[in-house]
Amino acid sequence: MQLGNILFVQLPALFSGNLTASVPSSPNASVSVANTTITMTTYSLPPLPYANDALEPHISGQIMMLHHDKHHQAYVTNLNAAVKSQQQAQANGDIKAQIALQQAIKFHGGGHINHSLFWPSLCPASSSSASPDAAPELTAAICKNFGSMDAFKAELKALLLGIQGSGWGWLVKTQKGGLILETTRDQDPVTKGEVVMGVDMWEHAYYLQYWNDKAAYVEGVWKVLNWEVAEKRWKGEKVGSVTIGA
Repeated sequence: MQLGNILFVQLPALFSGNLTASVPSSPNASVSVANTTITMTTYSLPPLPYANDALEPHISGQIMMLHHDKHHQAYVTNLNAAVKSQQQAQANGDIKAQIALQQAIKFHGGGHINHSLFWPSLCPASSSSASPDAAPELTAAICKNFGSMDAFKAELKALLLGIQGSGWGWLVKTQKGGLILETTRDQDPVTKGEVVMGVDMWEHAYYLQYWNDKAAYVEGVWKVLNWEVAEKRWKGEKVGSVTIGA
């Protein structure tokens, strides 16, 4: 079960009979609530698929360390706390508490989903994966949908720079097999279609290096996009998807 499927309708499928969740035993922990045993779902921080400094000079090692080890970890920690409280409230039949926890699960769960998709979307600029040549089927689809790779890059840049406040820009494979560009606010995840690639436009993703020059950051990100991973996602492989216990 993917985390995105439990946002808004929180975790009823995890409980059966005596309300013991049917999820992997590790790293989950069991607690007792009102004589009912609940297996607590635990999410963990995925490792970066490269060294912190591997994306330099386009994204600094300092930014990657803070972004991954501090910001993403905070989303995971707070998500686990919110899900634990949600499961306890559900076991107690406390609908008011369950409703009160929805926003925390949406925000921190979305942060975990989005960042887990983001890290594999990047790779060192020197890697062959950083070339659109690594994604022949995807680039053909991009050219069909956007007219050319240059037109796609220009439209992606405009989309990203048009985000007001904090948010994300995504290339998404639609349910009908097309391609669209879309944005999500704050840490809202994409809920329709499948993410092909994504760019974090929160200030913590670039401010230490680029200050308020978002355009320069977008140019830098373009040079470290992982087209090999994007091609896999376009073909249906889930890379960086969040699941229970991960």
